[in-house]
Parts: sequence; C-alpha cells; structure tokens
Amino acid sequence: MLYSIHHKTSYTYHEPVGMCYNIARLIPRNTYFQQCTNVQISISPEPAVVNEYEDFYGNRIIYFSVDKEHSKLVVDVTTSVEKIPVTAGMLANSSDATIQDVLTELNNSGEEPAAIRQFVFPTPMTQWNEEIADYAMLSFFPGRPVYEAAMDLMHRIHADFTFKPGITTIATPVSEVMQERKGVCQDFAHVAISCIRSAGLAVRYVSGYIETIPPRGKEKLVGADASHAWFSIFIPQMGWVDFDPTNNIIPGDQHITIGWGRDYADIAPFKGIILSSGTHDLAVSVDVARQK
Repeated sequence: MLYSIHHKTSYTYHEPVGMCYNIARLIPRNTYFQQCTNVQISISPEPAVVNEYEDFYGNRIIYFSVDKEHSKLVVDVTTSVEKIPVTAGMLANSSDATIQDVLTELNNSGEEPAAIRQFVFPTPMTQWNEEIADYAMLSFFPGRPVYEAAMDLMHRIHADFTFKPGITTIATPVSEVMQERKGVCQDFAHVAISCIRSAGLAVRYVSGYIETIPPRGKEKLVGADASHAWFSIFIPQMGWVDFDPTNNIIPGDQHITIGWGRDYADIAPFKGIILSSGTHDLAVSVDVARQK
C-alpha cells in the first residue's frame, strides 16, 4: 500500500523579514509498519543552507535558513510512504500485563527500560491535577490489564469530549481542556497522556497524517487535511501500542506516523526564528492520497 503526501506551509509576513532560521518535522519516519521511500523538498525563497538530520527521538528534521529579505515563505514537502497493512491478528494476542507489571518492567535496570522511562514524567504540556488523575483512575484501576485500560480511556475521551476547532491553541493548558471537554486532536492526545502518566506509565505523543480520501465505503476520519495526533502507550510483550481518541480507533492503514516525543513541543511541525517587526499569516494544506 503506497501513499503520496503533500504538505504545504505558507507564511505571509506583514513586514519584510530580513532572515529566518527554521526546523521542520514533515518527513515520515521509518517504522515496522511504514517506510518513507521518496522525499522532495521545495523552499521559497531559496535557502542559504539546508540540512537533514535526526533529533534525539529519531525523528527526521529539515533545517534551513534564508538570509535575504522576503515577504513570504513557502515550504512544500512531498513524500511517498509504503504501509504494511495492520490486521486484526496483529493485535489479537494483547498483553494481560497490569499496571503493576508495567511498573516492575520500567523499574528494571538496563538501557531499554531507561529509554522508556523518559516518557513517564510530566511536561509543561502534560501536567496533571487531581481532576485528571481521578478521570484516569476510572480506566486504570489496580489489577486491570493496561491494554484494556488504554482502550477504555480512548473510548471515554471520544465520548466525553467534543471535537471543536478554534477554541483552543497549542498553549491551552490540559487542565482547561479537561474542564471544557472541547478541543482538537492535539488536546485529546495531551489529555490521554496526562491521564496515563498520572498512573506512572510510559506514553508518547505521536504526530502524523490520516488519509485524506478514505477507501470506498468508509467514512472520512477527523483530522484529515491537516497534521493529526494520537498517543502510544508502552505495554510489555506488545511494545508501543497506538490509540487515536479523536476517531476512537487503533491507528492502522490510514494513519501515517511523522514522529513522536513527550508532547507536541517535541514534534511540532515548524519551529523557527525570524528577524522582523511585524506579524504574519499562516496557511497549511495537507493532502494524503492512496496510490495503490
């Protein structure tokens, strides 16, 4: 199964920009379930420097700088991704590991548990309070298998929260999202992560795409036409398992992973510094199309 992904980002500046330095996370990473087979990058104005590298988490980074005056910046990235279809059989033998089993695994010595433990701690975007911890306990109670608990949490967030763009920003505290019960996919991922970390478990924020045009007979998923977000929890015997609370599904064929981190800040599509005194307008378009 082959996908073509076109992600276009345009910044229109109200005052000229003398120079800019940017990093972009727009290239899907290679995983067991996907391989990025082709990358084409177009940047206007032409940058003075372009480099590609991997960050601390193994996500693919595009760094570039523009050192001449400009009033508009356009970054066009086209990639091809080959997906291995996720079948029901791959998740049929889910682990019966409980919270205590996972905590025991995380406390073991060794390089792998240490790498996993970095996803246990709160971040500025995933701080939890008593309300969040209490909400988490309805799913993650003692003795319950973690896979079953994560599935239940996903179902509850989908049922209890309303997808409503425009009422939150990426700076909206997760405690406020919890109270209002409204937001977008990034908010729902942060709510889930805060809940799971309040139980002492390891969970990652995952950024990616969803197929824009669904296969015949299937409904279009929420989050298409833009970057999407979901969460991935560590479960012994299973590894990292993804859950999409926005759409109430286990990510599969239509989900394409860009990368992951502790929260949105680790995998933000764009970060940069500009030399200008004015403001700007941002336009983003994403198209994910199945080729075969």
